[in-house]
Amino acid sequence: MTDKRTQAHVALACAVLMGMTGTALAQSQDEVDAAYTAATELLPPEARPGECYARVFIPGTEKRVANKVLVKEATEKLEIIPAKYEEVEEVVEIQSESEELEIVPAKFETKFETVIVEPEREEQVVVDAVYEETEEKVKVREAYTTWKKGEGPIQRYDEATGEIMCLVTVPAEYKTVSKRVIKVPPRTITKVIPAVTEKVEVKVMVEPPTTRKKVIPAESKTVIVRKLVEEADVRKIEIPAQYETVYEVRKEKRGQMEWRPILCSTNASVDLIKKLQLALKEKGYNPGTADGVLGGGTMEAIRRYQRSKGIAQGQLTIEVMRELGVDPGQPSS
Repeated sequence: MTDKRTQAHVALACAVLMGMTGTALAQSQDEVDAAYTAATELLPPEARPGECYARVFIPGTEKRVANKVLVKEATEKLEIIPAKYEEVEEVVEIQSESEELEIVPAKFETKFETVIVEPEREEQVVVDAVYEETEEKVKVREAYTTWKKGEGPIQRYDEATGEIMCLVTVPAEYKTVSKRVIKVPPRTITKVIPAVTEKVEVKVMVEPPTTRKKVIPAESKTVIVRKLVEEADVRKIEIPAQYETVYEVRKEKRGQMEWRPILCSTNASVDLIKKLQLALKEKGYNPGTADGVLGGGTMEAIRRYQRSKGIAQGQLTIEVMRELGVDPGQPSS
């Protein structure tokens, strides 16, 4: 009974030093037992004699997730297949048949007639689409909460110094992505190409012969004419949409506070601290002079090493000693 009461008093004292509100001494056995249970819940579980413990921050883990974002919508392109023509020969009469007299020849005059060389036709003309640029916000990282060390109105520097932790919210991050959107789609219009003509010279009799008639055969001319064989057509070509990959950082596991075995003035020797300082210097984390003193420079080097390795942060944990290859001389928990 005496041992249990003594342990309860020790637990109550620890609880008061850690910020708990309670009475100075328990007045009855039931109160002693209740106080002992409440106080021990704030202590490290399964602690071993001769070891020191502290609540340290275990960093969380993150994961990069790829998201496909539409940058340019799918569209259509119109391709004109031109009409096909062939050139053919046509005989055009340039002088009609006439008669003349052997004694008095007939009289003629020259005139011009218009002949169609290439007929009128239609062509399909493509008018390009009109685009406009728009912007869209895309989330690349969700908002999350994290712990940051705070300070109270009174700071104590004895063996039981309390630690203030504040839970803050880090807002989500966004990225602005430009998009090209069709404002007016492509279209076709019909363009009329006029016919091509040619003037030819023709002799026309204006006065017949007065005596014996003589037949003069008609005269003709062969010309090259373009004729339509296959009309123009329009073909649609599908242009696929374009996407861009945007990476989003997501929290897989939140950081948390846990009890971990540490080195402190109770269980750390000068030689052990010197080994730790030399190991930090070899890894490129300069702690200052290797004097065996666990000072501010050494602790700052330890914190930088912990952050770079993603391990528990806040104190000189046994985990850090083993990561640096220094034997702390006690088992891990």
